[in-house]
Amino acid sequence: MADESQLSLLKQGVERWNLWRSSHPGLAIDLSDADLSKANLSGVDLHAVNLDGSNLSKANLSGANLSGANLHVANLSKANLSRANLSRAILYIANLEKADLHQATLANADLSWAGLISANLQAANLQSANLHGANLKAASLDGADLTHAILTQTVLDRSDIQNATLKGRQS
Repeated sequence: MADESQLSLLKQGVERWNLWRSSHPGLAIDLSDADLSKANLSGVDLHAVNLDGSNLSKANLSGANLSGANLHVANLSKANLSRANLSRAILYIANLEKADLHQATLANADLSWAGLISANLQAANLQSANLHGANLKAASLDGADLTHAILTQTVLDRSDIQNATLKGRQS
């Protein structure tokens, strides 16, 4: 359950939140199960934040720092995550249907069993990401870097993988 004082502070705006975060490094942030749908969080610092089960559908998270964040079963459908940093984020079973992730960094992220139907992942960095069982049906991966990504049981039906880098480990 989200810490109400932290959630209230976030709702006061990105600038105030980011200033508070910079003066409280290392503080555990719990925004689990929070309703942040349609919120304007562009450029927000949510690195290593617990957002487990949160609703971020249609939220603007462009340029946000979500590195190492826990977004397990979070709803990010139709969210704008363009140019966001989601490296090492946990997106296990997350809903990213129709999300805009173009030019996002998802290196080493856990996207196993995530729903990415019709998501825009153009020019995204998915190096060493775990996409085991993820549903990327009709997703755009044009120019995405999937070097060393785990793609076992990944659904890629009707996906655009034109110009995507799909290099695996060499023996």
